[in-house]
Amino acid sequence: MIDNENQKLAVLIDADNAQAAICAELLAEIAKYGTASIKRAYGDWTTTHLKGWKAHLHKHAIQPMQQFSYTVGKNATDSSLIIDAMDLLHAERLDGFCLVSSDSDFTRLATRIREAGLTVYGFGEKKTPEPFRSACDKFIYTEILKPKLEKAEINTPAATALKETITKAVKAQSKDDGWASLSAIGSYINKSDPSFDQRNFGYDKLGELVKAQKYLNVEERAASDGSSSKIIFVSIKKP
Repeated sequence: MIDNENQKLAVLIDADNAQAAICAELLAEIAKYGTASIKRAYGDWTTTHLKGWKAHLHKHAIQPMQQFSYTVGKNATDSSLIIDAMDLLHAERLDGFCLVSSDSDFTRLATRIREAGLTVYGFGEKKTPEPFRSACDKFIYTEILKPKLEKAEINTPAATALKETITKAVKAQSKDDGWASLSAIGSYINKSDPSFDQRNFGYDKLGELVKAQKYLNVEERAASDGSSSKIIFVSIKKP
């Protein structure tokens, strides 16, 4: 899991393509990864369809970036956001970007930022196309920022995909004895699937999700440094 509270982040919001109702929850989530030094929301603020955002701009110190729609059918907002992102990439001392949109048009932008050595966090709905999700270091579905999911909501297809993801990670990170540390598993999953998040399955912590899987063995072991902390290890149960 990527986590560095000292990261200086630029938060760029595609207001045409993001929900204003979860603005507070969005910024709270971003705070887990670093400090939102720059906060900008892009759209045509002369229109009525962004009125839901206007109440959040002043409250959360988000700078509205005006972009008129010059041509019907062309998304000038996306172009404006991308141009600003490139300017910031070269002019500011930033550690990463938070791109808030469900639009695949930002796929190349995310890739370009990562090529420059910065971290990219994507935020969008589950309908977000896979290319954009995969282009980010970490992609968070905005649905999980809403009221907590019930664990019972995990359907059969999702449970099957989850089992495949965890099993693959355990096998890839396990030692000769078949056991792998939870931190290694989490790191492997994050790299192979940037959109994976245990909260999508109703669990706050990856350890809680793993412990709930009946096909896994889970053990807590003392840390090798002699401290009182515990390290979780996981293996796959034999048939």
